[in-house]
Amino acid sequence: MATKTGENRDFSYHVRLLSQSARDTSSSSDAAQEIAVLDSIKQLHAMCEGQIDLVGTINIPMSKLFQRCTASVSQYRSSTCLLMLAILQFYLDFGEYVLHDTDPSLNIFLKSCLSRLYADRTVASATLDFLNHNRRKLLILHPTLLPQYFPLLLKIIAWHGSVMAEAFLQIFPALMGPSSFLPLFPALLDLPTLVLALEDLERRSGSLLSENVSIVQKSPAPEALLALMDEAYTGSSTPDQDADSGDEVSASKDEADALFAHLLRDENDGLVERHWTFSGMAAAVEAVMGPTQSERLKQSIDLMPKFLRLYFGVAIRDVNDSLLCALLPTLFFRIDAMFPDKQFSSEAQKACLEFMLAAFQRSPQLISIVKKPIIDKIGQPYTSSAKAELALQLCWAIGEYGGGGSSQKAAARELFECLELLLYENLSSRGARRMGDIPRVLSDGNLLERASRARLLCAVVTAITKLATCHKEFGPRAHVCLTKVARSHQVLDKVVWRHARDYLGLMHEPVICSSILGPSNEIDDRPGTIRWADADSKAVTHIPFYLLQGKEGPPFHDFSLSDLFGHA
Repeated sequence: MATKTGENRDFSYHVRLLSQSARDTSSSSDAAQEIAVLDSIKQLHAMCEGQIDLVGTINIPMSKLFQRCTASVSQYRSSTCLLMLAILQFYLDFGEYVLHDTDPSLNIFLKSCLSRLYADRTVASATLDFLNHNRRKLLILHPTLLPQYFPLLLKIIAWHGSVMAEAFLQIFPALMGPSSFLPLFPALLDLPTLVLALEDLERRSGSLLSENVSIVQKSPAPEALLALMDEAYTGSSTPDQDADSGDEVSASKDEADALFAHLLRDENDGLVERHWTFSGMAAAVEAVMGPTQSERLKQSIDLMPKFLRLYFGVAIRDVNDSLLCALLPTLFFRIDAMFPDKQFSSEAQKACLEFMLAAFQRSPQLISIVKKPIIDKIGQPYTSSAKAELALQLCWAIGEYGGGGSSQKAAARELFECLELLLYENLSSRGARRMGDIPRVLSDGNLLERASRARLLCAVVTAITKLATCHKEFGPRAHVCLTKVARSHQVLDKVVWRHARDYLGLMHEPVICSSILGPSNEIDDRPGTIRWADADSKAVTHIPFYLLQGKEGPPFHDFSLSDLFGHA
């Protein structure tokens, strides 16, 4: 009985303190008072867990206290944000008993409080803990909340770095939704650039704390989505509106400022214009970065690949083909438009290419859907190693998955003609110069190393043979292509014409050719077809010996027949 009386006395005390704080606006400037009220809210929360009837008693003063907190926007401190989080937790747990909709309150907290104090470590840590603790409830009851505010939450990890990495990784998958999937990809690639934007803002404003750094952005027109989908299907690209800028230095500064302003927004505003279409963006970002990297910037460079791989992992597992189709053209574009750091770009490009191949493996028909952007990227001048590697991987994917599958005849024909043209262009450019000259032209006079050229041409030769294996009608044209390459051993790298000669011989054995070079996602049940999955238990002896000659030592390039035999 005495214990019950003590509990009632404690409950009454905490309710009085809560009601007094809700009425007394002067307490809004008293951090110590807010801390005391925070403790009372936690005590009341624990009491309500054991006795639900108490929820109705404290609902009104709790609601008034939250309103008082939101009214003192200009005086926000970490204690105010912690107080609001405690009230939000109360309503997430008990709001159904008093018919309280927490969605407006959650939006108010993110827009009014976190947007001003994300640079405060205490507030940032408490917010991530709150989101992780309530992740399941938020996904069920408020599925659009976190995808809407992913730019604001990215500021937390950009500013606080590895200290918040573990908590951020836990909440990260919840940031991905139908509305945020596409814009989240470039935002992740721009994470180091966001750090530069925040550091630049701190230099200009003196401090990020208690400053309303929300940047009002013009919402993109619905045509932005149409433009991206048009690119996916037709290969058209967004024009660079600043290509004719008069003053290059001024244009670079303006473009960098526009990119920073976009990254500093708090809410996801959907598809955005591509600031990286400006040719001098990398140089402008590098100029802002200066000769040395800050510790915060180094941490973001180390963390980004983890977030990007997690993003791609969720995409392959959960995202539908329509969104993947819309993402791929953006990925093709950004493969060579990244933060100017060698380590960063190398890790990001590797992750992007691995995802691209995984997406094609999951849904080979995507190759036929985005054939126009693929053809554009294969045929473009390879002005960087990233563009050349993208083209090589695309060529390999075309062959590996039969241009989208055996049913995609029209798309496969266009892709075959693209590969055929690329091969003939290189034959003519190599045949036009003397042996021993420095390797030069792949297209438009761009310099490439001999090894890179050989890797690409081997991938093209392999893709042509694989397409002809999947689509029998391409057989005669593929035979002509391979014959020309095999006869060009005086002007081509030895490994290229040797591959062509081997493939010619292999095509004379249709069943074996289909077994080795047929689409990996389709099963050929014809008699004599090799099932490589059974290679560990069944002997495979009917492979022509001429395919096995000269295979000693490491393979010269990534996609050689010796690799295939090794996997068998």
